[in-house]
Amino acid sequence: MAFMDRYPIIVTPRKEACRDFWIRHLGFVSGFDSTWFCLLLAEDQSASIAFMAPDHPSAPPGSESFSGTGMCFELQVEDARATFEKVSATGLNIEYPLTDEPFGQRRFGFHDPSGLWIDVVEQIESEAGFWDKYMIGG
Repeated sequence: MAFMDRYPIIVTPRKEACRDFWIRHLGFVSGFDSTWFCLLLAEDQSASIAFMAPDHPSAPPGSESFSGTGMCFELQVEDARATFEKVSATGLNIEYPLTDEPFGQRRFGFHDPSGLWIDVVEQIESEAGFWDKYMIGG
């Protein structure tokens, strides 16, 4: 199976607020924007996300409005500290501070206007032995 693109569609009555948030704070650009749907792209095309109003007749089946729970959007970066400083400078309220996790991530996080949790991560070395008790078949 060959894909041309892949992206989640977050159904929300706050489509415009989400669009503006992702452009202002995360540097995404608009790939398509209409009154009911927008597709946003990372400037380097490495990530995409879409937002759709809940009341449009073309909505696919099963696309109830997002409740803000049960999903997080990972944005893996090369340098979480530099990204934290850049994103913080936009005035964004960072809800989970820059933290080195024992399982091998440097991360910080926040919610967008739809309630989607955005987890910005950099892979770092985990603490020795951290994963031993979690691995299967090893």
